[in-house]
Amino acid sequence: MIAGSAAATTVTGVSAGTARAAVPASPGVTYTNSIAEQRADPHIWKHTDGYYYFTATVPAYDRIVLRRATTIQGLASAAETTIWTRHATGEMGAHIWAPEIHFIDGKWYVYFAAGATNDVWKIRPYVLECAAANPITGAWTEKGRIALPLDTFSLDATTFVVNGSRYLCWAQNDPAVGSGTNLYLARLSNPWTITGTPVRISTPTASWETIGHHVNEGPAVIQRNGKVFMTFSASATDANYCMGLLTASASANLLNASSWAKTANPVFASNAATSQYGPGHNSFTVSEDGRSDVLVYHDRGYKDISGDPLNDPNRRTRVQKLYWKADGTPDFGIPVADGPTPVRLSSYNFPDRFIRHWEYRARIEAGVSPLADSQFRVVTGLAGSGTVSLESANFPGSYLRHKNFEVWVEKDDGTAQFRGDASFTARAGLADSAGVSYESYNYPGRYIRHYDYLLSVQALSTTTDRADATFYTQ
Repeated sequence: MIAGSAAATTVTGVSAGTARAAVPASPGVTYTNSIAEQRADPHIWKHTDGYYYFTATVPAYDRIVLRRATTIQGLASAAETTIWTRHATGEMGAHIWAPEIHFIDGKWYVYFAAGATNDVWKIRPYVLECAAANPITGAWTEKGRIALPLDTFSLDATTFVVNGSRYLCWAQNDPAVGSGTNLYLARLSNPWTITGTPVRISTPTASWETIGHHVNEGPAVIQRNGKVFMTFSASATDANYCMGLLTASASANLLNASSWAKTANPVFASNAATSQYGPGHNSFTVSEDGRSDVLVYHDRGYKDISGDPLNDPNRRTRVQKLYWKADGTPDFGIPVADGPTPVRLSSYNFPDRFIRHWEYRARIEAGVSPLADSQFRVVTGLAGSGTVSLESANFPGSYLRHKNFEVWVEKDDGTAQFRGDASFTARAGLADSAGVSYESYNYPGRYIRHYDYLLSVQALSTTTDRADATFYTQ
């Protein structure tokens, strides 16, 4: 969790054109997806030793693996070690699912779900413990099954702390409620033992939670500004899989179901434009500098699945920056296309305004919705020669280009004219070297700038001009 607003100063009105913005508290971060092929239910833990630790479900459902690297991107090529293998007989012998790694009171713990060799659907939550500093090379011991009052299908345990109390949240079937899984919450007396009576905090009832199966599962928690945000995944694990959000005040009684409010619609779902399907079972981590929240999730790069989606091995681990709205709630945007993740570009002199497209015209605007209208991938320039092009996140293949010196978002038509119009040289910010300014490739000396909030490509001569042509990546 990061603190601070997107910019320390908010400037409004055209007359504020030369006011100076603060460098964003959460600067842009870029990763290249996917992070790990055939790795579902991903969990990344950033530890105090400078490493990121990564675990996920493997397609064989037979073991628990760990990787570590000093960067999130480094996890893609990091060596993978099997730290535990399913039992040959009995409990913990099948369907090894959704491991999560946590560091609690000086020891490492892995929470995971497992079935039995004689009943693969007798899935229950279990815990492993490791006292070594390095959980990849250390020895792991089985703390056993988490005892729950209801002995039914249960999985996807996660743990978090609010106001000094440690909680466990998990998904479980209650025959008295109906088919499918609900979300339950209880306090922990130690990392593998709940205390008190669990409370059911969410039941799948909406249409988007009940496609294929009635599902609430895969809870994950992030906290900010006195609020506890819990994501969860819903519906069958095909292209209908999506994420919802529960919200509670950190000062509320979290064990009172009425403390939690559920979004009316999914907050993260399949996107045909970016070819991302069934995003979900997420976790959260933070960027290398600790200043940006990062969403970790799995999805597939295709919609149609032959047979049971649980038998399809191609869910893969992905990451992208998590943004925050002005009201303090998370904005997940869309699952972005494969390749480099996008950034947002805020105005130097209007820090609450971001470059966005509106009916394909480029402008700066505050409170952009949907988020993806203000996200652009910085890619190799279509014209080459050390240039960059800015590709729309929600219209892949479309770019910021100038036309009659106005800036629009348009689809690449393959012409040399378009390539030139959509290519820019990224310069140190003309009003602040911590920012960036974009000089036209085919009209050197002209830069992208805003005027009356619309973007144009113009020659610059005044301090205000240079301020209008300077942006920060976020």
